[in-house]
Amino acid sequence: MKILQANISLKVAELLKDLVNICTDYQSINREVEKISGIVYFLENREDYIELKNEIKSFGLMVAEHNRIEYGDFQTSLDLSDKVCQYLSQKKISPNILIEPTCGKGNFIISGLKHIKSIDKIYGIEIYKPYVWECKFNIINFYLENPNKAKAMIRLFHANVFDFNFIELGKQLKNEEVLIVGNPPWVTNTTLSGLNSQNLPVKFNIKNHSGLDAITGKGNFDISEYISLMMLEHFSNKNGYMAFLIKNSVVKNIIHDLNRSSYKISSLEKLNIDAKREFNASVEASLFYCRFNKEPVYQCKEQDFYINSSKYKIFGWVDNKFVSDIELYRIYRAYDGISPVIWRSGHKHDCAKIMELNKSNNRYVNKLGEIIELEEDMVFEFLKSSDLKNRIITNSQKFTIVTQKRIGQSTNYIKDNYPLTYKYLEEKEKFFLDRKSSIYKNKPRFSIFGIGDYSFKRHKVAISGLYKRSKFSLVIPHKEKPILLDDTCYFLGFDALGDAIFTFLLLNHHKTQDFLKSLVFLDDKRSYTKDLLMRIDLNKIAEDISFNEIVEDVNRSLPEYKDEITVKTWDRYLKTISHEEHTSTQLSLF
Repeated sequence: MKILQANISLKVAELLKDLVNICTDYQSINREVEKISGIVYFLENREDYIELKNEIKSFGLMVAEHNRIEYGDFQTSLDLSDKVCQYLSQKKISPNILIEPTCGKGNFIISGLKHIKSIDKIYGIEIYKPYVWECKFNIINFYLENPNKAKAMIRLFHANVFDFNFIELGKQLKNEEVLIVGNPPWVTNTTLSGLNSQNLPVKFNIKNHSGLDAITGKGNFDISEYISLMMLEHFSNKNGYMAFLIKNSVVKNIIHDLNRSSYKISSLEKLNIDAKREFNASVEASLFYCRFNKEPVYQCKEQDFYINSSKYKIFGWVDNKFVSDIELYRIYRAYDGISPVIWRSGHKHDCAKIMELNKSNNRYVNKLGEIIELEEDMVFEFLKSSDLKNRIITNSQKFTIVTQKRIGQSTNYIKDNYPLTYKYLEEKEKFFLDRKSSIYKNKPRFSIFGIGDYSFKRHKVAISGLYKRSKFSLVIPHKEKPILLDDTCYFLGFDALGDAIFTFLLLNHHKTQDFLKSLVFLDDKRSYTKDLLMRIDLNKIAEDISFNEIVEDVNRSLPEYKDEITVKTWDRYLKTISHEEHTSTQLSLF
C-alpha cells in the first residue's frame, strides 16, 4: 500500500493514523516520531501535515511510480546494502556519522543502523519526494520492529545533491568520524539532458585536473563520478571512509586522476558485483571503498565482492604509468614505451544510410534499399570492428564511398571526374547537412574525417577498439585495392607485406598479449585506444623474440606467406622499427 506516492507498511500507517488523530499540529507529531525513530523534522512544515492527514485517512491506494531513469535510479536492495554494511563492519571501522548523498528509499540507512553499531547521527539527501517519505516510513518501521535498538539522530533532506551545502555540513561534523555510503545515479549528463532532467549539476570548467574540476567539463560525464568527486572534495581531509556502488569505469577514472588530485585517500578497494543480478543493469560495477585523511596511495586492490578469497589483483600507478594489473605489468614493463609506428583510427562519415553499401546481383545497394550506380574508383571495401574476427582478412562484403583522400580536400573534382557518384551525393545532400558533429562544419561538401595517405596503405594490421579481444588481424588488399576500416578500428598501414606480417606476429605473440592484458581495462566502452596502442614498443618486443621463432610461427600459421619471411627482410624491418630510425621513418615508411 502507498500514501504520498510512497510504499508504507501497515504497522507504520496505523501509527501515523493514530498520531494524526491525537496530535493537533505537526510539531507534536514530529516529537512523537523522533522519540520512536530518531528522525528529526519528520514533517517539514504545516503543508506536509495537511497532506499526510488527508492521505492517511484513505491509505492503501496504489499509485503508479514515475519513470525513475530521470534520476539514474537503480535502487539498492536491502539484501545488498546489508552485505555492504556487514563488509564494512568486518573491517572494524567505527564511524559515528553516516551520510548518504542520494538515499532513495533508505536501505543503506537501515543497513547502517543494523550492522554498524557506532553510528549515532545520520544525514540523508534525496531529490525525489516520494522516496523521502518512503525512507522515513522505512526507518519508523525498522524501529517499531526493533524497539530496543539505540536511536540515532536522523536528518533527511528533500534536496538536490548538487545544490546541497556539504561545506556547512562538514563544518558541523568537526573531528567526528564519517562514513559516506550509497549508490549514486548510474547515468550520464547526456542521458539526463535528453530527458530534460532538472537533476543535473551546474557545469563549470570540466576536468581542470583537480578535484571537482577534474570531472565537470567533459562533454559527457557520469553523474555518479561527479557525486563521488564531490564527496572526496568535501570529506577526504576528514576522518572517515567512503563506500559507493558505482560503475567500474568511474572507479578507474577516480584512481587515474589521483596522481594530480589532492585527495587524501588510502586503503583503496574495488569489489566487483554482479550488476545484472543486483540491478538488472547491463554494466560492470563494483563497491568502491577508501579511507579518508591518510597519506594518499595510487594503487587499488580489486577482487570479487561475494567471495571471501585471498586472491586479488592491484591496478593503478607504477613509475608514472597507469596499468590494470601491476603484478603482470612488472614482468613486461620494458615493452611500455613509444610505438615506432603511428597507430591510426579508421575513417568516419556519420552518414551510414548513404555512404555504406552492400552488393546485390553485382550492383550497389545503400542502407535505404536503393540500387545505385557509382564509379568503382569511388568505392572501397571496408571493415568494422565486428569484422575483425579472423586472423587473416582478404575481402569484405561491406563497401563505402570515399570522397576525399585527405581531410579538408576539395570535393569539386567529383563533379568533373565521377558524374554518377556526384549525382548520387547531390541527391542525398540533406543527409550530409543533417550531421550533428562540428567536425564537418565549414568543410567541403560530402566531407569525411579520419582519412589520409595512411588509409590507402596496401597492407594493414588492425584491432577493434570496441571488442574485448586483444588479437590483431592482418588485412590484405583485395584485387590490388586496399581495404579500408571505419573509426571503431585502429590500424598500422604498410607498403611491404613482409613488414605487415612481422608486425602482425609480434603483436599477437603471447608476451605482447600479456603486456596488453596488464594495461587494458576491459570495462571501458572502448577498451583499446590509440593512446594505449602507442605504448607498445615493437622494438623492445622484437629484441625478445628470435627470427627462428618468427619462422616457426609463419610455418605453423601463415604457410602461404613464408616466402615473405627472410633474414634480409627481418633485418630491414628491425632497422625500420629501431629507436635510432623510427623518428624519421614514421611518416615516410608507414
